[in-house]
Amino acid sequence: MSSTEIEPSILATVRNRIGHLTLNRPQSLNALTLTMVRLLQQHLHAWEQDSDVVAVVLRAAGEKAFCAGGDIRMLYESQQVADGVHQVFFAEEYALDEYIHTYPKPVLALIDGLVLGGGMGLVQGASLRVITERTRMGMPEVAIGFFPDVGGSYFLSRLPGVLGDYLGVTGVQVRAADALYAGLADWCISSTQIAELDHCLNNMSWPQQPGQALRSLIATLGVNKFPGSELKAMQPAIDQHFSHPDVQSIHAALQAETTPEFQDWAEETVDVLNSRSPMAMAITLELLRRGRELSLSDCFAQELQLNLRWFAAGDLMEGVRALLIDKDKTPVWRPATLAQLEPAQVQDFFCDFAPGAARRYPGALACTISN
Repeated sequence: MSSTEIEPSILATVRNRIGHLTLNRPQSLNALTLTMVRLLQQHLHAWEQDSDVVAVVLRAAGEKAFCAGGDIRMLYESQQVADGVHQVFFAEEYALDEYIHTYPKPVLALIDGLVLGGGMGLVQGASLRVITERTRMGMPEVAIGFFPDVGGSYFLSRLPGVLGDYLGVTGVQVRAADALYAGLADWCISSTQIAELDHCLNNMSWPQQPGQALRSLIATLGVNKFPGSELKAMQPAIDQHFSHPDVQSIHAALQAETTPEFQDWAEETVDVLNSRSPMAMAITLELLRRGRELSLSDCFAQELQLNLRWFAAGDLMEGVRALLIDKDKTPVWRPATLAQLEPAQVQDFFCDFAPGAARRYPGALACTISN
């Protein structure tokens, strides 16, 4: 067995009263497993109770990715053999993400490289989200016939205008300037400054307000605005088109775009929509619009209920098969086109959800770890 195979998937250390949690599967772009979720929960819970720990830093090994999401192949195989692991994973992952949103101590997410899906679930609840020029963010679930989960119905639905609807329905990724503009990140530092940041963290003193001390430190190193945001340039068109009532009318409006500065973007967006699962896009739009009116807890509860139905009745298994397993890149979506999609099919996925009915996940703090 090689040394890389026996290294723990989560590294946990305390330095200068800061708990550092490092995702440690760089060869897999730090994709999340159930063991990783449980270890993160375990350490966060222990440090919440430890008065000597004043703050937490979430980070990742490697330069390519903070976290590319959940281990989709593992979830696919779990559904195939019907062992229920995928259901446990999502319940515990959502509980962890909600816990980070409400964590009583400052959490600094240091996001270098790719952060997608499940990685976004970890960082969007952090009290201080610090990116680098190498960061690329996204909720790309619709590309594999899924919908933005891990709290996406909460944090995407609260972005300016309808940027969240656009990012969720298309699944496109954004760079550092767009992440800052949209409010998906708070500060940007250069990747070359990470060592300097660590030096400062290891040597800073702690006043009564550690959160303010961390914000002041990051403000001396980074910027909270970055030139060249494509989202800023396109927001008038995004708000116009993605405010339509359903994906079919969004698609039609994009096809009808005639404003010269928006035409190329509109054509590219139509091509993206044509490649996605019609049902996944429609479910995403409905989920995000419902999420605007729900509490954080209810957003997670709604996503969990939808998730448990989606594995059996949605397009995820077909999307993973076509794009990740067989790699034929020809998924057979159900239905195949937006024109065949009926509103009742979308509403049926949400009919059983009652806000406020479920506010605790199974095993939310049951951190029995099997390495």
